Amino acid sequence: MTTPNDSALRRRSLFAGAGAVGALAAAAAVLPRVQPRPQPLADATPAAPDQAGYQLTEHVKQYYATARL
Repeated sequence: MTTPNDSALRRRSLFAGAGAVGALAAAAAVLPRVQPRPQPLADATPAAPDQAGYQLTEHVKQYYATARL
C-alpha cells in the first residue's frame, strides 16, 4: 500500500520529467538548423558565344511538330 508521501513523490517525479521533456523540446526548436552546402553545378562553364541563345535542335523541332493543332 502506498503512503501519501509516496504518492506526492511520484507526482513530483512525473512533473519533473514532463518539465525536462518540455525544456528539451523548446531547446530543439530554438537551435539553428544545419543547412546542407550547395553542390557545385556539373556544367558551370558558360556556353561558347556561338552556342549561346536559342538553338533550333531536333528535340525543339519535334516539340513544335507535336504542338501544332
